[in-house]
Amino acid sequence: MSHRFWLGLTLAASFLTPIVRADDVAKKPTRQEWQTVVDAAVAALKKNQEDNGGWSTQKNIGVTGIVAKALIDCGVGPDAEPTAKALKFIEGLINEKDGHISGANPRDGLKNYVTSVNVMALAAAKKDDKYKKVIGNAATFLKKLQWDDGEGKKPEDEFYGGAGYDSKSRPDLSNTQFFIDALRDAGVAKDDEAFKKVVVFVSRCQNLKSEFNTMPWAGKINDGSFIYSAAGGGSTKTSDEPDAPLTGYGSMTYAGVKSMIYAGVAKDDPRVKGALVWLRKNYTVEANPGMPPQLASRGLFYYYHTMAKTLDLIGEDEFVDDKGAKHDWRTDLFRAIEKKQTKDGTWTNPTDRWMEGDPNLVSGYVLMALSYCKPK
Repeated sequence: MSHRFWLGLTLAASFLTPIVRADDVAKKPTRQEWQTVVDAAVAALKKNQEDNGGWSTQKNIGVTGIVAKALIDCGVGPDAEPTAKALKFIEGLINEKDGHISGANPRDGLKNYVTSVNVMALAAAKKDDKYKKVIGNAATFLKKLQWDDGEGKKPEDEFYGGAGYDSKSRPDLSNTQFFIDALRDAGVAKDDEAFKKVVVFVSRCQNLKSEFNTMPWAGKINDGSFIYSAAGGGSTKTSDEPDAPLTGYGSMTYAGVKSMIYAGVAKDDPRVKGALVWLRKNYTVEANPGMPPQLASRGLFYYYHTMAKTLDLIGEDEFVDDKGAKHDWRTDLFRAIEKKQTKDGTWTNPTDRWMEGDPNLVSGYVLMALSYCKPK
Protein backbone atom coordinates (compact mmCIF):
# COMPACT_ATOMS: atom_id res chain seq x y z
CA MET A 1 0.00 0.00 0.00
CA SER A 2 1.15 3.55 -0.69
CA HIS A 3 2.66 5.92 1.86
CA ARG A 4 -0.23 8.31 1.15
CA PHE A 5 -2.75 5.61 2.06
CA TRP A 6 -1.06 4.87 5.40
CA LEU A 7 -0.73 8.60 6.09
CA GLY A 8 -4.46 9.01 5.49
CA LEU A 9 -5.22 6.18 7.93
CA THR A 10 -2.94 7.70 10.55
CA LEU A 11 -4.50 11.15 10.26
CA ALA A 12 -8.00 9.73 10.40
CA ALA A 13 -7.17 7.62 13.46
CA SER A 14 -5.70 10.61 15.28
CA PHE A 15 -9.14 12.18 15.46
CA LEU A 16 -11.24 9.11 16.20
CA THR A 17 -10.65 9.15 19.98
CA PRO A 18 -13.04 11.52 21.73
CA ILE A 19 -11.32 14.33 23.62
CA VAL A 20 -13.92 14.12 26.39
CA ARG A 21 -14.38 10.66 27.88
CA ALA A 22 -16.78 9.30 30.47
CA ASP A 23 -14.01 9.48 33.12
CA ASP A 24 -12.79 12.93 32.10
CA VAL A 25 -15.86 15.15 31.79
CA ALA A 26 -15.35 18.89 31.94
CA LYS A 27 -17.23 20.70 34.70
CA LYS A 28 -20.16 22.77 33.51
CA PRO A 29 -19.43 26.49 33.76
CA THR A 30 -21.49 28.68 36.03
CA ARG A 31 -23.18 31.80 34.69
CA GLN A 32 -20.55 33.84 36.55
CA GLU A 33 -17.65 31.95 34.96
CA TRP A 34 -19.12 32.55 31.53
CA GLN A 35 -19.67 36.22 32.29
CA THR A 36 -16.14 36.66 33.61
CA VAL A 37 -14.63 35.36 30.38
CA VAL A 38 -16.96 37.50 28.27
CA ASP A 39 -16.44 40.65 30.36
CA ALA A 40 -12.66 40.36 30.05
CA ALA A 41 -12.98 40.05 26.26
CA VAL A 42 -15.40 42.97 26.00
CA ALA A 43 -13.09 45.17 28.09
CA ALA A 44 -10.16 44.29 25.85
CA LEU A 45 -12.12 44.99 22.69
CA LYS A 46 -13.26 48.36 24.07
CA LYS A 47 -9.61 49.18 24.69
CA ASN A 48 -8.63 48.06 21.18
CA GLN A 49 -11.45 49.94 19.44
CA GLU A 50 -10.23 52.60 17.04
CA ASP A 51 -11.39 56.22 17.22
CA ASN A 52 -13.49 55.63 14.09
CA GLY A 53 -15.43 52.88 15.90
CA GLY A 54 -13.86 49.99 14.03
CA TRP A 55 -11.37 47.25 14.77
CA SER A 56 -8.34 46.30 12.68
CA THR A 57 -9.67 48.47 9.86
CA GLN A 58 -6.28 48.73 8.18
CA LYS A 59 -6.22 44.95 7.82
CA ASN A 60 -9.80 44.30 6.76
CA ILE A 61 -12.87 46.47 7.22
CA GLY A 62 -14.96 43.34 7.76
CA VAL A 63 -13.49 42.70 11.22
CA THR A 64 -15.77 45.37 12.71
CA GLY A 65 -18.91 43.57 11.54
CA ILE A 66 -17.75 40.34 13.16
CA VAL A 67 -16.95 42.05 16.46
CA ALA A 68 -20.15 44.11 16.49
CA LYS A 69 -22.31 41.02 15.96
CA ALA A 70 -20.34 39.11 18.58
CA LEU A 71 -20.81 41.85 21.16
CA ILE A 72 -24.56 41.97 20.57
CA ASP A 73 -24.81 38.17 20.67
CA CYS A 74 -23.10 38.17 24.07
CA GLY A 75 -25.40 40.77 25.57
CA VAL A 76 -23.67 44.06 24.84
CA GLY A 77 -26.62 46.06 23.59
CA PRO A 78 -26.62 48.01 20.32
CA ASP A 79 -26.78 51.28 22.25
CA ALA A 80 -23.85 50.46 24.53
CA GLU A 81 -20.75 52.50 23.76
CA PRO A 82 -18.56 49.99 21.89
CA THR A 83 -21.44 48.57 19.86
CA ALA A 84 -22.98 51.93 19.03
CA LYS A 85 -19.61 53.22 17.81
CA ALA A 86 -19.14 50.07 15.72
CA LEU A 87 -22.59 50.38 14.16
CA LYS A 88 -21.78 53.99 13.31
CA PHE A 89 -18.64 52.81 11.54
CA ILE A 90 -20.67 50.25 9.60
CA GLU A 91 -23.19 52.92 8.65
CA GLY A 92 -20.31 54.77 7.05
CA LEU A 93 -19.75 51.77 4.75
CA ILE A 94 -23.29 51.78 3.36
CA ASN A 95 -23.16 52.32 -0.38
CA GLU A 96 -26.63 53.56 -1.25
CA LYS A 97 -25.94 53.55 -4.97
CA ASP A 98 -24.84 49.93 -5.28
CA GLY A 99 -26.58 48.52 -2.21
CA HIS A 100 -23.59 46.86 -0.54
CA ILE A 101 -22.09 47.69 2.86
CA SER A 102 -18.39 47.76 2.07
CA GLY A 103 -17.59 51.42 1.46
CA ALA A 104 -17.62 53.97 -1.32
CA ASN A 105 -15.03 52.34 -3.55
CA PRO A 106 -14.08 48.94 -2.14
CA ARG A 107 -11.86 46.33 -3.69
CA ASP A 108 -13.94 43.71 -5.45
CA GLY A 109 -12.52 41.09 -3.13
CA LEU A 110 -14.20 42.65 -0.12
CA LYS A 111 -17.76 43.05 -1.29
CA ASN A 112 -19.29 39.69 -0.41
CA TYR A 113 -17.58 38.94 2.90
CA VAL A 114 -17.74 42.49 4.26
CA THR A 115 -21.33 43.09 3.18
CA SER A 116 -22.37 39.73 4.62
CA VAL A 117 -20.87 40.27 8.07
CA ASN A 118 -22.21 43.81 8.20
CA VAL A 119 -25.70 42.59 7.33
CA MET A 120 -25.38 40.13 10.20
CA ALA A 121 -24.32 42.92 12.58
CA LEU A 122 -27.07 45.33 11.54
CA ALA A 123 -29.70 42.58 11.70
CA ALA A 124 -28.53 41.64 15.21
CA ALA A 125 -29.02 45.25 16.31
CA LYS A 126 -32.78 44.84 15.70
CA LYS A 127 -33.31 48.43 14.62
CA ASP A 128 -35.70 47.89 11.73
CA ASP A 129 -36.68 51.54 11.58
CA LYS A 130 -33.08 52.40 10.85
CA TYR A 131 -31.62 49.40 9.05
CA LYS A 132 -34.44 47.42 7.43
CA LYS A 133 -34.09 49.09 4.03
CA VAL A 134 -30.29 48.95 4.16
CA ILE A 135 -30.38 45.22 4.96
CA GLY A 136 -32.88 44.56 2.20
CA ASN A 137 -30.76 46.41 -0.36
CA ALA A 138 -27.69 44.51 0.77
CA ALA A 139 -29.47 41.16 0.40
CA THR A 140 -30.44 42.13 -3.13
CA PHE A 141 -26.83 43.07 -3.85
CA LEU A 142 -25.51 39.80 -2.43
CA LYS A 143 -27.79 37.75 -4.64
CA LYS A 144 -26.20 39.44 -7.65
CA LEU A 145 -22.81 38.08 -6.57
CA GLN A 146 -23.99 34.48 -6.67
CA TRP A 147 -22.67 32.46 -9.59
CA ASP A 148 -25.66 31.65 -11.79
CA ASP A 149 -27.14 32.49 -15.18
CA GLY A 150 -26.13 36.12 -14.70
CA GLU A 151 -22.50 35.06 -14.94
CA GLY A 152 -23.20 32.57 -17.72
CA LYS A 153 -23.16 29.55 -15.41
CA LYS A 154 -25.65 26.72 -15.80
CA PRO A 155 -26.63 24.23 -13.05
CA GLU A 156 -24.18 21.66 -14.36
CA ASP A 157 -21.25 24.07 -13.90
CA GLU A 158 -19.13 23.57 -10.76
CA PHE A 159 -19.30 27.33 -10.00
CA TYR A 160 -23.10 27.39 -10.03
CA GLY A 161 -24.84 28.57 -6.86
CA GLY A 162 -21.71 29.45 -4.93
CA ALA A 163 -20.37 32.78 -3.74
CA GLY A 164 -16.79 34.01 -3.73
CA TYR A 165 -15.20 37.22 -2.54
CA ASP A 166 -17.06 39.05 -5.31
CA SER A 167 -18.87 38.30 -8.56
CA LYS A 168 -15.62 37.49 -10.36
CA SER A 169 -13.68 35.30 -7.95
CA ARG A 170 -14.04 31.55 -7.69
CA PRO A 171 -16.77 30.50 -5.22
CA ASP A 172 -15.83 28.71 -2.01
CA LEU A 173 -17.73 27.29 0.95
CA SER A 174 -16.35 29.81 3.44
CA ASN A 175 -17.60 32.85 1.54
CA THR A 176 -20.77 30.95 0.72
CA GLN A 177 -21.56 30.22 4.36
CA PHE A 178 -21.30 33.92 5.25
CA PHE A 179 -23.44 34.70 2.21
CA ILE A 180 -26.11 32.26 3.42
CA ASP A 181 -25.93 33.49 7.02
CA ALA A 182 -26.44 37.05 5.81
CA LEU A 183 -29.43 36.21 3.61
CA ARG A 184 -31.01 34.29 6.46
CA ASP A 185 -30.44 37.12 8.93
CA ALA A 186 -31.86 39.52 6.35
CA GLY A 187 -35.10 37.54 6.42
CA VAL A 188 -34.85 35.96 2.96
CA ALA A 189 -37.30 33.05 2.73
CA LYS A 190 -36.01 29.47 2.45
CA ASP A 191 -37.84 29.00 -0.84
CA ASP A 192 -35.98 31.92 -2.43
CA GLU A 193 -34.17 31.01 -5.65
CA ALA A 194 -30.83 32.05 -4.13
CA PHE A 195 -31.10 29.28 -1.53
CA LYS A 196 -32.17 26.72 -4.12
CA LYS A 197 -29.11 27.56 -6.18
CA VAL A 198 -26.74 27.60 -3.20
CA VAL A 199 -27.68 24.05 -2.24
CA VAL A 200 -26.33 22.91 -5.62
CA PHE A 201 -22.90 24.36 -4.87
CA VAL A 202 -22.76 23.32 -1.21
CA SER A 203 -23.72 19.74 -2.08
CA ARG A 204 -20.84 19.58 -4.54
CA CYS A 205 -18.39 20.55 -1.80
CA GLN A 206 -19.11 17.31 0.04
CA ASN A 207 -17.05 14.15 -0.16
CA LEU A 208 -20.15 12.15 -0.92
CA LYS A 209 -21.00 10.74 -4.32
CA SER A 210 -24.71 11.03 -4.99
CA GLU A 211 -27.23 12.46 -7.39
CA PHE A 212 -26.32 15.85 -5.89
CA ASN A 213 -22.59 15.49 -6.42
CA THR A 214 -21.24 13.83 -9.53
CA MET A 215 -17.90 15.65 -9.51
CA PRO A 216 -15.04 13.34 -10.61
CA TRP A 217 -13.52 13.37 -7.13
CA ALA A 218 -16.79 12.98 -5.17
CA GLY A 219 -16.52 9.25 -4.51
CA LYS A 220 -12.77 8.94 -3.96
CA ILE A 221 -12.87 9.68 -0.22
CA ASN A 222 -16.65 9.49 0.17
CA ASP A 223 -16.70 10.05 3.95
CA GLY A 224 -19.31 12.83 4.16
CA SER A 225 -16.85 15.60 4.98
CA PHE A 226 -16.76 18.97 3.21
CA ILE A 227 -13.88 20.61 1.37
CA TYR A 228 -13.17 24.30 0.72
CA SER A 229 -14.52 24.49 -2.82
CA ALA A 230 -15.96 22.33 -5.55
CA ALA A 231 -14.89 24.85 -8.19
CA GLY A 232 -11.74 24.57 -10.26
CA GLY A 233 -11.58 20.80 -9.89
CA GLY A 234 -11.95 20.99 -6.12
CA SER A 235 -9.71 22.44 -3.42
CA THR A 236 -9.11 21.93 0.27
CA LYS A 237 -7.06 23.61 3.00
CA THR A 238 -5.75 20.48 4.71
CA SER A 239 -2.60 20.78 2.63
CA ASP A 240 -0.73 23.47 0.73
CA GLU A 241 0.18 20.99 -1.98
CA PRO A 242 -1.91 21.56 -5.13
CA ASP A 243 -2.27 17.85 -5.89
CA ALA A 244 -3.05 16.72 -2.34
CA PRO A 245 -6.13 14.53 -1.77
CA LEU A 246 -9.34 16.51 -1.30
CA THR A 247 -9.80 15.63 2.36
CA GLY A 248 -12.49 17.46 4.30
CA TYR A 249 -12.09 19.23 7.61
CA GLY A 250 -14.12 20.37 10.60
CA SER A 251 -14.84 24.02 9.94
CA MET A 252 -16.04 23.39 6.39
CA THR A 253 -18.02 20.30 7.37
CA TYR A 254 -19.93 22.20 10.04
CA ALA A 255 -20.34 25.04 7.53
CA GLY A 256 -21.75 22.61 4.99
CA VAL A 257 -24.30 21.20 7.42
CA LYS A 258 -25.40 24.63 8.62
CA SER A 259 -25.62 26.04 5.12
CA MET A 260 -27.77 23.19 3.82
CA ILE A 261 -30.18 23.38 6.75
CA TYR A 262 -30.46 27.16 6.45
CA ALA A 263 -31.19 26.70 2.76
CA GLY A 264 -34.05 24.31 3.47
CA VAL A 265 -32.42 20.85 3.36
CA ALA A 266 -33.98 18.55 5.98
CA LYS A 267 -31.90 17.31 8.89
CA ASP A 268 -32.62 13.71 7.90
CA ASP A 269 -31.39 14.25 4.35
CA PRO A 270 -28.59 11.80 3.39
CA ARG A 271 -26.21 14.71 2.84
CA VAL A 272 -26.71 16.05 6.36
CA LYS A 273 -26.65 12.58 7.88
CA GLY A 274 -23.47 11.73 5.97
CA ALA A 275 -21.74 14.84 7.27
CA LEU A 276 -22.83 14.07 10.82
CA VAL A 277 -21.29 10.61 10.55
CA TRP A 278 -17.94 12.27 9.84
CA LEU A 279 -18.41 14.88 12.59
CA ARG A 280 -19.27 12.20 15.14
CA LYS A 281 -16.08 10.32 14.24
CA ASN A 282 -14.04 13.50 14.53
CA TYR A 283 -15.51 15.25 17.55
CA THR A 284 -12.93 17.48 19.23
CA VAL A 285 -12.41 20.97 20.61
CA GLU A 286 -8.64 20.66 20.61
CA ALA A 287 -8.05 21.03 16.87
CA ASN A 288 -9.73 21.80 13.58
CA PRO A 289 -10.34 18.11 12.79
CA GLY A 290 -9.23 16.78 9.46
CA MET A 291 -6.17 19.00 9.50
CA PRO A 292 -2.91 17.03 9.72
CA PRO A 293 -1.16 17.20 13.12
CA GLN A 294 1.28 19.92 12.08
CA LEU A 295 -1.64 22.11 11.00
CA ALA A 296 -4.08 21.16 13.77
CA SER A 297 -4.63 24.77 14.88
CA ARG A 298 -5.17 26.14 11.39
CA GLY A 299 -8.46 28.04 11.43
CA LEU A 300 -9.21 26.85 14.97
CA PHE A 301 -11.24 29.86 16.13
CA TYR A 302 -13.21 30.04 12.88
CA TYR A 303 -13.93 26.37 13.56
CA TYR A 304 -15.17 27.16 17.06
CA HIS A 305 -17.81 29.67 15.99
CA THR A 306 -18.99 27.52 13.07
CA MET A 307 -19.13 24.42 15.26
CA ALA A 308 -21.14 26.17 17.98
CA LYS A 309 -23.63 27.71 15.58
CA THR A 310 -24.18 24.42 13.77
CA LEU A 311 -24.57 22.22 16.86
CA ASP A 312 -27.02 24.71 18.33
CA LEU A 313 -28.97 24.59 15.07
CA ILE A 314 -29.03 20.80 15.08
CA GLY A 315 -30.53 20.95 18.56
CA GLU A 316 -28.45 18.27 20.28
CA ASP A 317 -27.43 19.42 23.77
CA GLU A 318 -25.29 16.31 23.97
CA PHE A 319 -23.45 15.40 20.80
CA VAL A 320 -23.02 11.64 20.55
CA ASP A 321 -19.79 10.48 18.96
CA ASP A 322 -19.35 7.35 16.86
CA LYS A 323 -18.52 5.28 19.93
CA GLY A 324 -21.74 6.25 21.66
CA ALA A 325 -20.16 8.67 24.15
CA LYS A 326 -22.23 11.75 24.91
CA HIS A 327 -20.50 15.12 24.88
CA ASP A 328 -21.78 18.28 26.48
CA TRP A 329 -20.32 20.26 23.62
CA ARG A 330 -21.12 23.66 25.14
CA THR A 331 -19.11 22.82 28.25
CA ASP A 332 -16.28 21.31 26.23
CA LEU A 333 -16.10 24.35 24.00
CA PHE A 334 -16.29 26.84 26.86
CA ARG A 335 -13.48 25.14 28.77
CA ALA A 336 -11.27 25.00 25.66
CA ILE A 337 -11.90 28.69 25.02
CA GLU A 338 -11.36 29.61 28.67
CA LYS A 339 -7.94 27.94 28.67
CA LYS A 340 -6.84 29.83 25.58
CA GLN A 341 -7.84 33.31 26.75
CA THR A 342 -4.79 35.54 27.19
CA LYS A 343 -4.12 37.78 30.18
CA ASP A 344 -5.39 40.83 28.29
CA GLY A 345 -8.76 39.14 27.73
CA THR A 346 -8.42 38.39 24.03
CA TRP A 347 -7.52 35.30 22.02
CA THR A 348 -5.04 34.83 19.24
CA ASN A 349 -3.87 31.92 17.13
CA PRO A 350 -0.10 31.33 16.86
CA THR A 351 -0.91 29.68 13.54
CA ASP A 352 -1.54 33.04 11.91
CA ARG A 353 -3.49 31.82 8.92
CA TRP A 354 -6.60 33.54 7.60
CA MET A 355 -5.93 36.53 9.90
CA GLU A 356 -6.21 34.45 13.08
CA GLY A 357 -3.15 36.23 14.44
CA ASP A 358 -5.39 39.27 14.86
CA PRO A 359 -6.81 39.31 18.42
CA ASN A 360 -9.78 41.46 17.43
CA LEU A 361 -11.02 39.12 14.70
CA VAL A 362 -10.36 36.01 16.77
CA SER A 363 -12.05 37.48 19.84
CA GLY A 364 -15.06 38.19 17.64
CA TYR A 365 -15.15 34.56 16.54
CA VAL A 366 -14.84 33.41 20.15
CA LEU A 367 -17.62 35.64 21.47
CA MET A 368 -19.87 34.42 18.69
CA ALA A 369 -19.13 30.84 19.81
CA LEU A 370 -19.63 31.71 23.48
CA SER A 371 -23.04 33.17 22.76
CA TYR A 372 -24.19 29.58 22.15
CA CYS A 373 -22.51 28.31 25.32
CA LYS A 374 -24.13 30.61 27.90
CA PRO A 375 -25.35 28.62 30.92
CA LYS A 376 -29.10 28.74 31.41
